[in-house]
Amino acid sequence: MRTQIIHCGPRGAHATRIVLLPGAYHELEEFVDAGFDQALRDRALAAELILAAPELAHLSDRSWLARLHAEVIAPARERGRGALWLGGISLGGFMALRFAAEGQGALDGLCLLAPYLGSRIVAAEVASHDSLAGWHPAALADDDDDRRIWRFVQGLPTAVAAPRVFLGFGSEDRFADTQQLLARALPASSTRVIPGGHDWPVWRRLWHNFLDLLGQRSGVPDGSRP
Repeated sequence: MRTQIIHCGPRGAHATRIVLLPGAYHELEEFVDAGFDQALRDRALAAELILAAPELAHLSDRSWLARLHAEVIAPARERGRGALWLGGISLGGFMALRFAAEGQGALDGLCLLAPYLGSRIVAAEVASHDSLAGWHPAALADDDDDRRIWRFVQGLPTAVAAPRVFLGFGSEDRFADTQQLLARALPASSTRVIPGGHDWPVWRRLWHNFLDLLGQRSGVPDGSRP
């Protein structure tokens, strides 16, 4: 698994660690080109930005789940006691949710930027109920990633030590219908919807929204805007 670790602000055991997974066919360098690391520096947050890209060959057999834990999540947790967030853009957001659903290693938060949320057929199945709580899927196969994600979301309100969730997407995103379905299952304060589609300018603005919330929790004033 290709990784890149970028230290932003003071290093230390209590630095926040944020693991980000790219979208399909994206390169890790695109996060840097979009200024994700600079946005952290502008806010003077003690943070470690960890960019990780599973190999495509590992996606089909789900070996990326164990690799992400062994090569990225566990080492990040061992490096310090600060909050550990996992997130991603589009397919990366889907993978972050799928990893969280697997329960491999405790996460303090999920940062989901315009996440792809799987089959619209499964989403329609979920949406056919008055609420996600009323959805009761049958026993799930090992490869039923979509339903495992929705079942994980379904269990968040009653889960012990559930991760905090930040969900952000553009109002014209091509996956906005399923993203809205996810938003309805989360507290209103967890979601940010801004004008725009499924592209880097929107994702960059949402990243700033996420960091604003993170800074408020850390007692650090908001930084500059793009």
